[in-house]
Amino acid sequence: MHPPSVKEHIFKSNSPAVSVPEDTTLPDFVLRDSERFSDKVALVEAMTGTTLTYGEVARDTRRFAKALRSLGLRKGHVVVVLLPNSAIYPVVALGIMAAGGVFSGANPLALASEISKQVVDSSAKILVTNGFTYENKAKDLGIPVIVVGDDGDNTAEQERAPNAIRWRELLEASDHAGANAVDEEVTQSDLCALPYSSGTTGTAKGVMLTHRNLVSSLCSTLSNVGPEMVGQVTTLGLMPFFHIYGTTGICCATLRNKGKVVVMARFEPRLFMHALIAHEVTFAPIVPPIMLAMVNSPVIDEFDRSGLKLKSVMTAAAPLAPQLLAAFEAKFPGVVVQEAYGLTEHSCITLTHGDPTQIAKKNSVGRILPNMEVKFIDPETGVSLPTNTPGELCVRSQSVMQGYYKNREETERMIDQQGWLHTGDIGYIDEDGDVFIVDRIKELIKYKGFQVAPAELEAILLSHPSVQDAAVFGIAEEEAGEIPVACVVMKANAGESEEDIMNHVASNVASYKRLRMVCFVDTIPKSQSGKIMRRLLRDTVIKKEGSSTKLNGQ
Repeated sequence: MHPPSVKEHIFKSNSPAVSVPEDTTLPDFVLRDSERFSDKVALVEAMTGTTLTYGEVARDTRRFAKALRSLGLRKGHVVVVLLPNSAIYPVVALGIMAAGGVFSGANPLALASEISKQVVDSSAKILVTNGFTYENKAKDLGIPVIVVGDDGDNTAEQERAPNAIRWRELLEASDHAGANAVDEEVTQSDLCALPYSSGTTGTAKGVMLTHRNLVSSLCSTLSNVGPEMVGQVTTLGLMPFFHIYGTTGICCATLRNKGKVVVMARFEPRLFMHALIAHEVTFAPIVPPIMLAMVNSPVIDEFDRSGLKLKSVMTAAAPLAPQLLAAFEAKFPGVVVQEAYGLTEHSCITLTHGDPTQIAKKNSVGRILPNMEVKFIDPETGVSLPTNTPGELCVRSQSVMQGYYKNREETERMIDQQGWLHTGDIGYIDEDGDVFIVDRIKELIKYKGFQVAPAELEAILLSHPSVQDAAVFGIAEEEAGEIPVACVVMKANAGESEEDIMNHVASNVASYKRLRMVCFVDTIPKSQSGKIMRRLLRDTVIKKEGSSTKLNGQ
């Protein structure tokens, strides 16, 4: 800790502070005034055409909250949601919160073992999923399961999930329950979400977020949206809703301003362009790999782009290369590209280009949002640094998480005694207030916007009987952003190939976590303190790529 006499360089937003209501939960904040827009479409699925109006969203959120209480859910109980993006997803999440429960989204692409780990770690009481996932991944988790989708109207579905609770039947039963099954007062200080993040180190940890955290985050991110924009924005809902970016940055933000979310469960260029044009999408939160496809895919050129109503895209979750930005702007003239920076531990967005009155510089990640403080510190000394001096980005606000669930040590490593959240990213702020991210301390790999923790993959590699030592790191790749790469030391007389080692990892993780390259080495270089020297390995592999390395699909 540096001496108190050293000047603190603390930076704030160029925009004025915004008020944050203290008497509302996140569901009440998001769905306020829904009755005035009861007939307006809130969510529409691009693939199926299924729609939910604001009246239906508000009604079914209340019904689901009531139903959960009737099942015994109490304040602070965790409900894991294992669903692809769908119109009903926000209703599920908000209903859990309205009941006093804690919503914990899980990746539907995860393996059964990974889902089980999250259920156990979070002490979840209930799981919400669909029939397919129930049958393949969720029927043996030992907790009640609510199945959304095909609600058991046919015998085959009943036989497939005989012990599951049907969504439609559950809501219908809640209509006959007592007048108010939600009998515990839910306050802003209560937890409402437990997304899982790898943070700056290690494997995934539950991030404890309260109603206050998320309400204050939305107040900051929506501070530049004037009343004339209420009900006018159509947002693309493609980013995963189990991620904080999808839950808060897309669903909650759009529903709060009574816009429309066009829901997509996966990216496919033709369906993507059709959704943009047919539903007149005006705002598309995406990630750089999708921007790359928009630039390079020949499918995009099949469409008459003069019909696009798209005004802006927001890119986050991974760095945006300057060359890609230039190519996108050339192909989609008039579409404003807003870069943003955020992290789960800070309830989503922290820095953004979103204020049209303050145009941030290209290749920056934007400016500080209202109600937030930012500083950049020397990672070695902790001394805060002036403008144009790179250091670790730290942020302090009401949106900072309460900590990692059941993990005090990692919490104290992430949040210091003054309330500063240490992001692990290296950046600087210039004299105009534009922030640039230039490097990162943390070892996380960002594959197509998804977090891949090296420690998790290293543990799996070391479980192989022929592996003596291993190190995992990311290498830049145009389409994916980064690909997970491993250097592996094999035991004497081991006969496995690089492909065998990649298959071993692939059988134990979700598809986005798979190794894309393996290089056999004699030793793993480590520092005197025992830390893997990943940068040295990365540089060595890049030099040798194409000879002693093997690339296995993107």
